[in-house]
Amino acid sequence: MKLTIVSRNPKSKSFPLTLDLAGDASSLTLTDVSKALHSKLPKYTPDRQRITTQDKKPLGQDKTLAELGLKDGDTLQFKDLGPQIGWRTVFLIEYAGPMLLHPIFYYLPKLVYGNNFEHSSLQKWTFALVMLHFLKRELETIFVHRFSHGTMPFFNVFKNSAHYWFLSGINLAYWVYGPWFSQGEKLAVRSDVWLYGCIAVWTWAEISNLITHITLRNLRPPGTRVRAIPYGYGFDLVSCPNYFFETIAWTSVCFLTTSWSAFLFNVVATGQMYIWAVKKHKNYKKEFENYPRNRKSMIPFIA
Repeated sequence: MKLTIVSRNPKSKSFPLTLDLAGDASSLTLTDVSKALHSKLPKYTPDRQRITTQDKKPLGQDKTLAELGLKDGDTLQFKDLGPQIGWRTVFLIEYAGPMLLHPIFYYLPKLVYGNNFEHSSLQKWTFALVMLHFLKRELETIFVHRFSHGTMPFFNVFKNSAHYWFLSGINLAYWVYGPWFSQGEKLAVRSDVWLYGCIAVWTWAEISNLITHITLRNLRPPGTRVRAIPYGYGFDLVSCPNYFFETIAWTSVCFLTTSWSAFLFNVVATGQMYIWAVKKHKNYKKEFENYPRNRKSMIPFIA
């Protein structure tokens, strides 16, 4: 079977390119096309390829070319996605930011604020919760998460990391560990009910978040892109309970610190997670005809 590949970049000298594939449309998939293109042009690994119809319609990786409506002699369009980096590596880089930055602000107050002072219980607990949160994230990235997409464009790592390195890193650490929240300051006073209530809610939310991540992991066999309907704890109410529980955890930090920096990070993070949740919710309903209709996207009974 022969296919012609044209590039979305009109200046590319490597295209148009003709691929002569061993097989017919009923036995070949888009993965075979990607491998054939890579063998012709080694620079373009399958991860950095986006192959669509000429009208830019996406094509499923697992369906045969015949199922995609393609036949011998058809023309497909290619877009170079640029250098790629693994999603797992991206997450490890993102979450490393707060884990590196928070200890600097916490343990080196004279360097940051110009003088030493005793940390309050509020600051000690906030530091512990933040470090435990991102340690959990790193461990989940290594041992729990399975990714449907192996890579992303390399330069996106800088944009993605900015959210964690600046908003939950420098921004949160500077304002929460400053002398205005130190021992003896009025702003640092918290009753035991307030302090330990926030810690208890945070702990419940983090454990709940972990449970939902394990549920999602168990839906996808290793090395596959299999998708299925998740059920169980949290999923009976919303499509993305992991995002909901994460929001609850950071809301606990907000009320523990009462710092505007924590609220800023939480608002931005929750807004982004809600956008992702709505998209995933719509995809679930589109993909699965029997998807539970009573579920919301992220916030139980609301949205």
